[in-house]
Amino acid sequence: MLKVMVIDDEAHIRLGIAKILSKYPGGLEIAGQHANGLEAMVQISGMGPDDLDVVITDIEMPMMDGLQFIEQAKARLPDLCIIMLSGYNDFEYARRAMRAGATDYLLKPMDKVEVFRLLDRCAARKPTATGTAGEGAAAPTAAAPRPAENATTERIRKLIDQSYHRDIDLTYIADQVGFNASYISKLFSRERGETITDYLNRVRIGKAKQFLRDHPGLKVYEIAHLVGYGDKIYFQKLFKRMVGMTPLEYRMGASGGEESDRKPGSHAH
Repeated sequence: MLKVMVIDDEAHIRLGIAKILSKYPGGLEIAGQHANGLEAMVQISGMGPDDLDVVITDIEMPMMDGLQFIEQAKARLPDLCIIMLSGYNDFEYARRAMRAGATDYLLKPMDKVEVFRLLDRCAARKPTATGTAGEGAAAPTAAAPRPAENATTERIRKLIDQSYHRDIDLTYIADQVGFNASYISKLFSRERGETITDYLNRVRIGKAKQFLRDHPGLKVYEIAHLVGYGDKIYFQKLFKRMVGMTPLEYRMGASGGEESDRKPGSHAH
């Protein structure tokens, strides 16, 4: 059973978090509730590794803020899972929190499904009670990040699938999913084996192939715009690099017909 501490300077938020946590299917107990990081450190200073597994803490607090708390708490209990909460969509905070040792970073209001996945991750990292901490922690540690991180990666993938036609970039995607650009870039590459940009291009080119096959009346530049590329020349070069032929060559191969896009004797690059 996980032992969880909640830190937030607003009492109604602490109560709300505790209510959400009470529904966690894996089972947990609230090991403490505090209004700031300093109060929490007073309790933590008398705790051992078996007394506390997870801390859910606000960032903006009096006496000791969340970032200072992370540094001191991790120095005391290095294996502690710390989940940061903030009402500010501030990627600099997220970056600093992750660097300081936070397990993850969530925006208020706290999403129940997301926090439960993070708690599952923390539970998987917890050494077994039989003393097989080496086996109990080592194997799950490699797999532990996957539920929560896969959820974030899946959100990125769905966002791209739905918004590929828009003028989107890494900053836009980071803003939509609530993490900083550097974090999601590394996470996505690690989880899927390709960069966010590569996946975006793959989705766009896949849609372009569909337009080329199914809509012979569309010009190449129109298809480029439909799938999110404002520059027809860039689109053509990217298409050829990824598909092995130009858009017009692909269309001719798919349809066997003549192309209205290409002038007699011309060649699309």
